[in-house]
Amino acid sequence: MLFDPKQLTQKENYKLMIGSVLPRPIAFVTSMNQDGIVNAAPFSFYTAVSTNPPMIGFTVNRKPGNVQKDTAQNIQLNHEFVVHVVDETNVTMVNETATEFPSDVSEVEAAGFTLAPSEVVKVPRIRESKVQLECKLHQIIPMGGTTDAPNSDFIVGEIVQFHVQDDLLMDGKINTDQLQPVGRLAGLYYGNIGEKYAMPRKSYEAWKEEKK
Repeated sequence: MLFDPKQLTQKENYKLMIGSVLPRPIAFVTSMNQDGIVNAAPFSFYTAVSTNPPMIGFTVNRKPGNVQKDTAQNIQLNHEFVVHVVDETNVTMVNETATEFPSDVSEVEAAGFTLAPSEVVKVPRIRESKVQLECKLHQIIPMGGTTDAPNSDFIVGEIVQFHVQDDLLMDGKINTDQLQPVGRLAGLYYGNIGEKYAMPRKSYEAWKEEKK
């Protein structure tokens, strides 16, 4: 079946996208407003964008009327945030923070999370996450919509401090079996890694030899 995005509504395009781009890792982001209230929200349009320096990026859709969400406003104000990995142990609490709370209500407290001071940035971390990435803002890029009314904000941050729970590390690498990360699927669904398998990469010479 063929679909021309220009002939579809924004909602129809969204449904096709989230059913095609998956599983999506979740950036659970803490940020802080001008009154010191800590905001926490999950975003699944999320990826790594650089390793030197280490950078991540995630998209925050705007509200109707071209209004930035609290996370984007806070990061634009303070240029700092913390990204947390969502796993089997905290996903239910993370899902609670997706509720549209007023700006003066902290999702952290509402969901029952506890905060810990960060090492480099002023924005606190969440203790209930096994991996936490302290970030400084690199760039906010308005995306889609029009010049005067973008659809979303793509936020790129440089990781300035990694926090990794001790028992996750194996030879300098994170053990994903121990981490048990959770990703977003379409609709209201989440998913875990499930069965995994390794596929070694071949050299061109080995590939040619195999095809003889």
